Amino acid sequence: MEFRTLGQSDLKLSAITFGAWAAGGWMWGGTEQNDAVKAIQSAFDYGVTSIDTAPIYGMGHSEKIVGTAIKDLARDQVQLVTKFGLRWDATEGDFYTNTKDNDRNPIAIYKNASKASIIKECEDSLKRLGTDYIDLYQIHWPDKTTPIQETMEAVAQLIKDGKVRYAGVCNYSVEQLEEANTYVDIISNQVPYSMVNRGIETDLVPYVIKQNMSILAYSPLQRGLLTGKMQAGHVFSEGDHRQGLAFFKDENITQTVTFLDKLKPLAESKHATIAQLVLRWTIEQPGITIALAGARNEKQSIQNAKAIDVKLTAEELQFISKALEQVKLDL
Repeated sequence: MEFRTLGQSDLKLSAITFGAWAAGGWMWGGTEQNDAVKAIQSAFDYGVTSIDTAPIYGMGHSEKIVGTAIKDLARDQVQLVTKFGLRWDATEGDFYTNTKDNDRNPIAIYKNASKASIIKECEDSLKRLGTDYIDLYQIHWPDKTTPIQETMEAVAQLIKDGKVRYAGVCNYSVEQLEEANTYVDIISNQVPYSMVNRGIETDLVPYVIKQNMSILAYSPLQRGLLTGKMQAGHVFSEGDHRQGLAFFKDENITQTVTFLDKLKPLAESKHATIAQLVLRWTIEQPGITIALAGARNEKQSIQNAKAIDVKLTAEELQFISKALEQVKLDL
């Protein structure tokens, strides 16, 4: 495994980090806990020592699964990355969405990044994870009802108290990132990025490179679209959020499959899967420090971890980029 330093900190994460959203079940049509635990443990065996989770993933379920998976490990062997700011158990803040929990019960989610909420969320996350500190603590989404100053000063206090090592953000614009960094040292921004979702290259990537910050890319496989295993007409299970996303319209799936077919000879020459090739391409892009890869079982987890073994030359990266130029999804 390769390990990469976030920003100007001394925190190093595995270049392929385990993304534990699907492990929590919420919005993914449920989960099987034993499979999720084995997925995390198998990833660790192959060098994936970093795990990204959040309270909202299964209303605490993902964090509990992570806590179970790492309970027999020495704390300094693993890097725990989690979030705050999405509450399903309170109605203060900025309304986010109506959804259903893993038991299919209706719930309302609110963005709340107030100081009091952050302090409570941190304590709850520590208990679920079975630890006394979090390596990287990130606001999940911007909360327009709370000043950024209040939010970041609360995180700074948690760092001072030893409950958090470093501050990060998720889904922040350059302007929001710039303001947040005036109140606490921000080392990373976690944002969506994939071969077919490259909007951040315009402004965010140049900014973080200039400021020596890091990007944690989530959904690098575009939630399964870039695995090469999906075909037009795919039927999602009940509760799977992907069925309503534009990326998964039949015409977009078909166009993506056509592109991925062009990569098959290259993948085969590397004895790699399409997904492994995609993950390696992702972490080779300027400004991208870490790729978050989710897995629901041991097999997927090991395959993701082995993506690090794929090596791409400058010419091969250029070949992929040129093929990508022909992909024009209807989003």
